[in-house]
Parts: sequence; structure tokens; C-alpha cells
Amino acid sequence: MPQFLDPNWLISTFGLAGILAIVFAESGLLFGFFLPGDSLLFTGGLLIADGTYLHQPLWLMCLLVSIAAIAGDQFGYLFGRRFGPALFRRPDSRLFKQENLTKAQNFFQRYGARSIALARFVPIVRTFTPIVAGASHMHYRTFLLYNVLGGTLWGCGVTTLGYFLGQIPFVKNNIEFILIGIVAVSVLPIGIELLRARRRDRAEPR
Repeated sequence: MPQFLDPNWLISTFGLAGILAIVFAESGLLFGFFLPGDSLLFTGGLLIADGTYLHQPLWLMCLLVSIAAIAGDQFGYLFGRRFGPALFRRPDSRLFKQENLTKAQNFFQRYGARSIALARFVPIVRTFTPIVAGASHMHYRTFLLYNVLGGTLWGCGVTTLGYFLGQIPFVKNNIEFILIGIVAVSVLPIGIELLRARRRDRAEPR
């Protein structure tokens, strides 16, 4: 992958501050959808277990990552509430694709309030779902509840998984393949949804 998307390079260069900034950006900024959130947190947990680059205790890492994720979603919600109508009329650009916003909107309509927590585990969708929630004027307390739930489960869960699996020799010696597997599993729901959409399109009469 490009160097600026390589979790090892990002962590060795920017440390914990870089992790928190990327988590915040991927959670609520339009340009953050391509950032490596899952693999970054997994690698962060692994490096804490290994004592490389990151020397903070696991609980502190989980706490700060969860706060950054929740704060990012909060920003996305407020942004969508303020600029939602204009955003849906905005044409495609290099960084912004209406297709991504449409995916998040469909995800939000399908799962309702639960989508705020569920979207945490779906790349790209997790960036745009809080924006759609804000544009739809979702009740703020409901959004906040599921935002805290999803941000905590994702931030603590993926980081802790990396921490404990990182102590297994096979995982440490094959980290590149493990990261590729994490990315593959992360995009699997999107791939399944695309295949289902293609089948529906073929089944529809002309």
C-alpha cells in the first residue's frame, strides 16, 4: 500500500497523536473515508504488546481512541445537520463521491438508529453515516447513545484484538498478511452488497 496508508509507517512517524487524528478524520470528515482505521487500530494494539513505538498502557490507548472516534462522529453529525441539503446536491469531485453518500444513506435507512453503531465496522460507510444522520435530523440523544456505544466497541475491540493476537508468534511474524486479511474482512460487507445490487439490477425487467 502507499506509505501514507501503511499503519507501521504512520505509527512510527506520528505515534499516538497520529492514530487519534486519523481516527477522528475517518469518523467524520468527508476526505477521511480512505484512511486505514481498522488496520491502524489493530497494528496499534500489536505494537503496544510488542513495546515498539507505542509505550502507553492498553487501557489508555483504548480510552483515547474511543474518544477520538466519538468526537469524529459528533463533528460529522453537526456538519450534516448544518450543510446536509447542500451536500446532497454537491457534484462529484476527486475526494467526494455521491455514491459513498448514497451507500451511507441506504445503510442508515435500512438499520435506523442502530446504523450509527453498526457502521463503525464498515469502512467508507462509517465516515458518511453520521453526516447522513445529521442531515436527516436524527434525534440528538439517540445519535449520541449509539455513537458512544459504537465508538467504544470499535475503538476498544479492534485495539484489544490486536494487542492479544500480537503476542502470538505467528501473527507477529506474518503481520503483513494479517493486515491484508483485516482489510479484506472489512470490505467484505460492501462487496456482498454490491453483488446483491447487481443481481437485483439483472432481475429487474427492462
